Amino acid sequence: MRSVKYLWSRGELALLMPALILLVAFFLLPNLDVVRVSFFDPDFTLRHVEKVLSSSSYIRVFNNTVSISLTVALLGALIGYPVAYYINSQPRASQFRLMLLILIPLWMSVLIRSYSWMVVLGRDGIVNTLLMWLAFADSPLRLLYTSGAVYIAMLQILLPIQIIASYSAMTEIDMSLIRAARISGASSMQAFRRVFLPLSLEGTVTGMALVFMLSMGFFITPALVGGRRDLLLGNLVMQHVQQLNWGLAAAIAVFMLIATLGIVVLIRYCGRLLIRKLA
Repeated sequence: MRSVKYLWSRGELALLMPALILLVAFFLLPNLDVVRVSFFDPDFTLRHVEKVLSSSSYIRVFNNTVSISLTVALLGALIGYPVAYYINSQPRASQFRLMLLILIPLWMSVLIRSYSWMVVLGRDGIVNTLLMWLAFADSPLRLLYTSGAVYIAMLQILLPIQIIASYSAMTEIDMSLIRAARISGASSMQAFRRVFLPLSLEGTVTGMALVFMLSMGFFITPALVGGRRDLLLGNLVMQHVQQLNWGLAAAIAVFMLIATLGIVVLIRYCGRLLIRKLA
């Protein structure tokens, strides 16, 4: 019996080995090398870390990055949850078609979608043309190169991920629990709030964490549609890499990685507290 258990454990390890090798080769080792470059340039030094932590401009960009990322993650959850709920409430064939529409934007690169927003929000773009045609504006509005353009573009790019995460959690819910709550005397709203919502929020929290992590690393979209005040940490890393300032770029990347992991843990913790409170 003990030998069978040992062989089964070895079999599980064999199945996990390709994923572990990829994780070590393409995630762990590169991140360790980034940490090395931030502290050794070429000898051991703390000047890059000190510059990141003491510079008011870097701190301002960090706060801006966290603020934009959290806002996009929260807006994505607020918009994505109702959309996922609507898709989940449809017949199976309709669910497949609707999810296909959600997935289509993911087939295009972020660069193409960012350029598309430049066309839509430009002075001669669709939005300004429509506003002037409806007499809501006498002249083209400044929609591009603003913070609002950054929020809209990032939200549109990352919203499918939030919808997919929320929808996946909803499909795993046993709907007989909802029917049992209704039979027990709960109204449809009570059954939703006390049964369906707590069970489905785990996917929404996961989606928020994913959207936040991806937002923290954005640099193409803010550079194309945002203004000077919308600079993110990813843009700083790109600038220093272009200037071959590898040590400072690596220090910013390490700082961004630590902050991202810490805030993701906080999002997960707050999400679990909310789920327990609703349950």
